[in-house]
Amino acid sequence: MSLQSKVMEQMKAAMKAKDSVALQSLRAIKSALLLAQTESGSKKELSEEEEVKLVQKLVKQRKDSAAIFTEQGRADLAEPELAEVAVIEQFLPEQLTEEEVEKVVVQTIEATGASGMKDMGKVMGMVSKELSGQADGKTISTVVKKLLS
Repeated sequence: MSLQSKVMEQMKAAMKAKDSVALQSLRAIKSALLLAQTESGSKKELSEEEEVKLVQKLVKQRKDSAAIFTEQGRADLAEPELAEVAVIEQFLPEQLTEEEVEKVVVQTIEATGASGMKDMGKVMGMVSKELSGQADGKTISTVVKKLLS
């Protein structure tokens, strides 16, 4: 079942339950999917990898917004953003813990022979490809910096 059909099913359930936060989140996913499909031209369906990247982008946008609102003391605006994150994250593959990410980074460092911060880009690229959709870039970056410094 494609992401779009899953979103449509969840939207119907949210409408019946009168869950406005879930509905708003699901509409954001649907909108992003439609925009991505139309901008790619004649391509009919997005690949699963493209769908995951799109959903990750939506989650990141909302987390960044929530962080800014919290920083400015606007908890009233941060809470809806975090509620949307919880709904949107349902459509992502299960995320790896920091320890699991660290294991992959260590293996990559050993395989490439990376020795310092100058090799961070090479390690980041390989780990990001391997963990695509399973860990966000910020977590990967933090672990790579910690291990290479």
